[in-house]
Amino acid sequence: MEALFGIPVVGLVFQFAAYLIQVLPLIAPIIVVLAAPIGLGALCGFMNERTGVVNIGIEGMMLLSAFTGWVTAATVTLLWPEQAPIREVFGATPALVAGLVVAILTGMGVSVAHAWLSISVRADQIISGTVINIIAVGITGYLNILISGKALPTAGSFKAWVPPSALTDLPYVGWVFDALLNQGPIVLTMLISVVVLQVLLFRSRWGLRTRAVGEHPKAAETLGIDVIRTRYRNVILGGIFAGLAGAWFTLEYGNSFQSGMTNGRGFIALAALIFGRWTPLGSLGAALLFTTSEAIGTAIRFQPPSGDLAQLGNIMEGIPPQFYSALPYIVTIVVLAGAVGRSIAPAAVGKPYVRESVS
Repeated sequence: MEALFGIPVVGLVFQFAAYLIQVLPLIAPIIVVLAAPIGLGALCGFMNERTGVVNIGIEGMMLLSAFTGWVTAATVTLLWPEQAPIREVFGATPALVAGLVVAILTGMGVSVAHAWLSISVRADQIISGTVINIIAVGITGYLNILISGKALPTAGSFKAWVPPSALTDLPYVGWVFDALLNQGPIVLTMLISVVVLQVLLFRSRWGLRTRAVGEHPKAAETLGIDVIRTRYRNVILGGIFAGLAGAWFTLEYGNSFQSGMTNGRGFIALAALIFGRWTPLGSLGAALLFTTSEAIGTAIRFQPPSGDLAQLGNIMEGIPPQFYSALPYIVTIVVLAGAVGRSIAPAAVGKPYVRESVS
């Protein structure tokens, strides 16, 4: 290996690959945690675009859900200070459960508005999503300023599930089980939903109808599929995932709200959806790729390359920390540039459907 590491320029690539393999068990839990809002946002986009509705308002849906979930949980805690966890599951309290439910309902409510504008009114779907993003930033920012002076109590956050040691202590693969299972309820829901939706998309009646509506709605209508109803249903159900993504910010990963805290994750979710070829598993893989680039910055701070990798360590430690913060966005641009022309969207995406009148 030392001979490979010593090759000019190319040796640094081999060193980086060796370092990534070395620190992967350490940063794997971080990668999975950070992938949650991107993966859930991609699932929201998947539910929309597979039936032909573009949704670039995922960022706004997540932000609104994060705010309403946090306010609800804090308000319940204020009114009911002494709360015991519900059966000690994920550290869930009535306040956290209430916040989670409201966050999901918020995502679904905004999805209803987007579905009405896109499907019934047949407004420009890009404009509809943009309006959602603008309104979300304005409303949450304004309301956050209004309540910032009030001493709202923290409701805490959901706790991670501790998997059995029989799994995590397995040689070679134990760290994989620890990274995937030692997570909170929202992250676990994301992982389960990806698998379930991937199977349903290609192995169920719902998946067949969804793909038909997204590819050729007129032909689907001819076969007896209600295109309008299918689009409404999928767009509204997609709001559940946007709501969960928003709740992750304030009820699981953190326990407070900050203006603009989604920080572009909704747009990265759309990039993950495109790179993942509009499939749940592909989107999750893309989300993990993006968050791996973010987790590398954490690894450099706590376990920089050393020993045979000292040359790489000197270079990486000399790079400003701001570069590692920007790395996920850089990777997003590079990935999208490479995916353009290779990932083919559903044929009817973004095209309003006009039902033919029967004369």
